[in-house]
Amino acid sequence: MHPHRVSFVTAQEVRANKLMMEDNIPKGIAVMLLTSLFASIVAAGTRYLSAYFPIHIIICGQYFTGLLITGAILIPRGTSGFVTTRWGLHLFRGFSGLAALYTFYYSLIHIQLVEATLLRSAAPLCVPIILQVWLKVKIPSRRWLPLFIGFVGVMVILRPTPDNFSVWHLLAFISAVMVGCSMVSTRLLVYTETSTAVIFYYYVIATIASLPLAVKSFCPAPWYVWFVLATTGVGLYLAMSFYTMSFRYAKPSVISPVSFFGVVFAGFWGWLFWNQVPVIWTYLGVLLVAVGAILILLQEGPDSPVIAGPGS
Repeated sequence: MHPHRVSFVTAQEVRANKLMMEDNIPKGIAVMLLTSLFASIVAAGTRYLSAYFPIHIIICGQYFTGLLITGAILIPRGTSGFVTTRWGLHLFRGFSGLAALYTFYYSLIHIQLVEATLLRSAAPLCVPIILQVWLKVKIPSRRWLPLFIGFVGVMVILRPTPDNFSVWHLLAFISAVMVGCSMVSTRLLVYTETSTAVIFYYYVIATIASLPLAVKSFCPAPWYVWFVLATTGVGLYLAMSFYTMSFRYAKPSVISPVSFFGVVFAGFWGWLFWNQVPVIWTYLGVLLVAVGAILILLQEGPDSPVIAGPGS
């Protein structure tokens, strides 16, 4: 496959969507900042909920809340809002997103909130490799140094020695790989699908997939805990909506570095509620991962097949 061709969309679809996209960098940065804020609140809320519910109930409850919201938005629009011909890509996005959430949630209840969030934020480092494996887009030579810097940061946080290795840190990084898959598939979907439709089908697939385990592990809890669960569901919906929306205002090379504010937010919530203070290795890892990811995103050119896309 040619490195600047993607078989999922036609050239006509790309040109049409470029005309429809708004190039508004300040708005894109603001939307990505809101994404990071709501995502960090959901992560903190999930850690609180883990004392009352198994992860299956938390994930299914959050997805079901989002499904109700998106369904309420789409149903008044009639059947046109549900039309799609890209079921395979929706399924891939749904299951990669579900896997990303499971691995992230299991990690954040066992390690510091800031470390789990930082490792998950390494997703941009995974995107070039995913593009190479999935779409056969060759990794340019200029990108190897940023990748090396970023993955050194990941190893600094993981510190895979007999005394320091933690499977929960590894799960958080696997979450980053799954987020990278979700980023690529989302970017492909927004060429031809509305933001609401993309999110709706994601919620449908993830809710159905997580429902059996949630039913099997159901347990009672106080009313205010259910309220927190519903609130985190709304927060997850807002984070997903702002995340998808941000791609329509500016290319990721401009707005994605803002997502690292999520690490700052997570560090604040971890300190405020659980008295978590990161060690020096975590700060060093944050710096290296952020530098590597931002350098990769800054290198994205206007012809990038996925990451730059419409709105470039």
